[in-house]
Amino acid sequence: MMAVIHKLKNQITAGSGMLIVIGFLSGLLGNEQMEEAFLITATVIASIPIFSKAYQALRIKAFSIELLVSIAVIGAMFIQEYTESAVVTFLFLFGDLLESRTLEKTRSSLKELVDMAPQEAVVIQDGQQRTIPVEEVEVGDRIIIRSGGKVPVDGRILSGKALLNESAVTGESVPRSKTVHEKVFSGTMVDNGYIEMMAEKVGDDTTFAKMIELVEEAQESKTKTEKYLDRFSGIYTPAVVLLSLIVFALTRDLHLAITFLVVACPGALVIGAPVSNVAGIGNGAKNGVLVKGGEVMERFAKVDTFVFDKTGTLTKGNPEVTDIKIFAQIDAEELLRLAARAEMISEHHLGQTIVKGAKARKININGEVKNGEVVKGHGIRADVEDHTLVVGNRKLMELENMSISKEALEYAVTREKAGNTVIFAAIDGKLAGLISIADQIREDALNALTEIRKNGVKKIVMLTGDNPHSAKLVAKQLGIDEYHAELLPEDKVEYVKKLKTAGHVVAMAGDGINDAPAIATADIGLAMGESGTDISMETADVVLMADQLMQLSHAYSLSKATIRNMKQNTFAALSIVFVLLMGVLFNTVHLASGMLIHEASVLLVILNAMRLMKFNPKNETVEPGLQVA
Repeated sequence: MMAVIHKLKNQITAGSGMLIVIGFLSGLLGNEQMEEAFLITATVIASIPIFSKAYQALRIKAFSIELLVSIAVIGAMFIQEYTESAVVTFLFLFGDLLESRTLEKTRSSLKELVDMAPQEAVVIQDGQQRTIPVEEVEVGDRIIIRSGGKVPVDGRILSGKALLNESAVTGESVPRSKTVHEKVFSGTMVDNGYIEMMAEKVGDDTTFAKMIELVEEAQESKTKTEKYLDRFSGIYTPAVVLLSLIVFALTRDLHLAITFLVVACPGALVIGAPVSNVAGIGNGAKNGVLVKGGEVMERFAKVDTFVFDKTGTLTKGNPEVTDIKIFAQIDAEELLRLAARAEMISEHHLGQTIVKGAKARKININGEVKNGEVVKGHGIRADVEDHTLVVGNRKLMELENMSISKEALEYAVTREKAGNTVIFAAIDGKLAGLISIADQIREDALNALTEIRKNGVKKIVMLTGDNPHSAKLVAKQLGIDEYHAELLPEDKVEYVKKLKTAGHVVAMAGDGINDAPAIATADIGLAMGESGTDISMETADVVLMADQLMQLSHAYSLSKATIRNMKQNTFAALSIVFVLLMGVLFNTVHLASGMLIHEASVLLVILNAMRLMKFNPKNETVEPGLQVA
């Protein structure tokens, strides 16, 4: 029954409005009895959905706005104020209708995401191409995507090349060129080209499906302000009923008491904070920023200290081998071959850079690695062919009691001061050579850091496992307040704890893998880009889907704007209620006008929140990348 009434609410609103118009016309023609009859009928019809919701609230022992309006309407009918009762019920329903339509717009970003979800996939089965529903795609399926087609699941390109529009996932509208072995994500679109891919994640495991799930959960979650306002309205609403009774007891004016009851409805107060939260999170999702709920948004807005990892966060995370210096009877290519063979067991970005450098030189690095051991934060030990290799940083050489000549140390320092990370490679207990690796600072790093400072961040810190010389160079070029080098993952965690103990509200940005413990320790953990997508989706508070630091700046600005908007709505709601109550007590606001202003105030806070949907801090031109480690 309740569901039927809800479905017919639009028709009920339109019907009651027409009856009121007919009633007023009858009055103008001098037929007062017909006027009353139409107004009473309009009141009864419009009261059905209001009374039903009030009854539902009473069943769960809750004081709702509908209950207050129901009491007011019954009172108005009792004192034969049929015009007031009809107008109040119609305005309440009409206002509710406008609120629903406007609220739908604040959720439009989520709807757009859902609409972007692919429905079909072209798979190769038994040598034949078949179009199947995306739900039937299985891990390992070979899928074809042509120009204009959507990538149905997550996976890797097996053959072909294409320009992909990844805006649905990353918020970045500029298409990216992708080819063999590169990752592609569900929901992205092939603008131009042709690719065949292997399905690696399907169904609810795809990045796009997780995005939609996270945004849905985030928009339903509540900030501390919302929770407080919920508790407040639970006390406020029955208090309004009590105050109305006191007004009646003191004045013996039932009309005044009923008007007091209507204008004191906390509609705008209750809806103001949630709608800001929904609009803010929706804006983030549209721009490739996933904020995991209202509490995260509220906490993020209070951040005064940002901590950054260096490699892959402030730098591009695409380092290259720039130099190989030999200190033994071995040539550079052979040293790189052995080091790359050993590094095959490592997932560290520097180890993978050595592997990539060997492959780029077309060096064969296939073969067995024995007794491989990753020394966390330092490097690796491994037996390759008939040699024992130790490859890592200077501290690993010290742990292994490896002798390093003065010449090698001086060369290492020179390379580090030039912005390189130096990897020491020892063979059979003796230093064989130094491998220099360099990266570039992200083009948008300087602008992003400048923007977050403008928005209230007092301190920016960089924590890195890299050498002090490279760290100093990056810190100087980006204007970072403080940096700490040669840190292990646990050292980063301790430093974040130290900042929190000192009273700072800390946000930690990293790649979501090596920095996962520090990200989890910070008040706000941020992870960015494809490298940390799997982990960051689960652990970080804010996920930046694109490899862009300006997204971080946008996310921080958005959190500030959302909480500011929430406060504006709360202040406006309280101010309007206060003014209306004063108007009632001084007899300048009446029942119908009070309801009209009340509904207008609800729309006002919704429209104010909708401004967040178009929030976009201006992007400035960026500097060219700078080479660093």
